[in-house]
Parts: sequence; C-alpha cells; structure tokens
Amino acid sequence: MQATRILPDLQCSLLCEEVRQEVNGNLFLIGVVNVVRLPQLPLVAGRICVFNRWAAGIGQFNETVRLIAPDQTTVISKSELKFELRDPTLSATNVTFFGQVKFEVAGTYYVEVLVDDVMKLRYPVPVILAPMPNPPAAEKQG
Repeated sequence: MQATRILPDLQCSLLCEEVRQEVNGNLFLIGVVNVVRLPQLPLVAGRICVFNRWAAGIGQFNETVRLIAPDQTTVISKSELKFELRDPTLSATNVTFFGQVKFEVAGTYYVEVLVDDVMKLRYPVPVILAPMPNPPAAEKQG
C-alpha cells in the first residue's frame, strides 16, 4: 500500500536579512542572522526573512512561522503558507518575509516553525542593544 500522506521533515530554517533568486532559479541568502544588534530600542526592522526547506513528505501541508517576543507568549509576527510535496524525494523551499517588525525590548526572541500545527523547530534569536559609536570629533585646525 502506498502512503498518501507523510508529514515532512524540516531540513533547515534560517533567519536572514534577504533572500533573492538567481537567473537559474537558485536562491541565495544574504545576511544570515545569529544575533540582532540594534542601535536603539524600540526599533522597527524593515524586513526579516525566514528560509525553510522541507523534505521527505507526501501531501498538502500548512506551514506556520511565528516570531515570539522574549516573554515567550507574545506573537509579534506570524505567517501561514500552504505547500505540497508529491513525492518524498522532492523538497519544498518556503521563504517568509516579515515586514515592519517592531522590537520593543532587548532579550531572546524565538522563531517557531510548525507544519500542520506540529512544532518542528523553535530557535532563539538574541536581540541586543548595541549603540553606534560616536564619530570622532573633527580636529580643530589652528
């Protein structure tokens, strides 16, 4: 008997500044984020991307990506996307673009990735306050 539905594995999930597509169709990620350094708080980030790659599944699925505040309950951004895998040897790449994300406080935020309401991955994203250094004062000429 052939399987009609297998929940996919999350091959990878990366938070980055930008995802672009080359002429040949390949994707490239710009600015993979380990830590978010902000010069002031609160601050609104223009755009944050989450790159997810799914494999080894069969069927139609609903991906949910959430960005959770340091209190671990407040959802500051959320996206849902439907995708399909027709064969377990195929993969699906989903890119979520969160725009105008407001970081209120420093602390550890979390990215949560779910498929059909099953948590596949939850990873920390530290947000730290790192003020820009003052530019050197112009030297006086005498």
